[in-house]
Amino acid sequence: MEELSDPVVVGVVGAPHGIRGTVRVKATGSGRHLREGAELVVGGRRRRIAKVRETPKGFLVDFEGVEAREAAVGLRSMELKLDRGELDPTDEEEFYVDDLVGLLAVDEGGEELGLVREVSETPIYELLHIRPEGVTPEAAEEVLVPFTREHVPEVDVEDRRVVVRPPGL
Repeated sequence: MEELSDPVVVGVVGAPHGIRGTVRVKATGSGRHLREGAELVVGGRRRRIAKVRETPKGFLVDFEGVEAREAAVGLRSMELKLDRGELDPTDEEEFYVDDLVGLLAVDEGGEELGLVREVSETPIYELLHIRPEGVTPEAAEEVLVPFTREHVPEVDVEDRRVVVRPPGL
């Protein structure tokens, strides 16, 4: 099993596609790390991408050594990971979704709402899960904020804060 020191999820394996071991993959971003020759950690093991095709519903990926539908079924729901040091450098004003976790969320007046504890995906956009500091997840009032420009006008990863406009406020 390969352990990464600072793992970043770049995709999740979905259903098999066809009979030759191809899998559907939902990228957790642009999908730029899903490219031929890339070696991703899947299920604790490095797997090299032999072929990749982008479709309107995600990516179709062929991994070396996965040559039958049965083997592809075994990869279903597994995360595709890279170590942070293996990621492509980001452009200015660009960041990885994983970088949002742990940022302090404030409203436009500067009032602290809590920390971004998790980012989840919906079919339309990602959701920021914001909870106050020092409160157990079970007891916390969680605020869900769509990760859109309308609801998240400012992200400052370097200063570890994000300005949010929660829906309904």
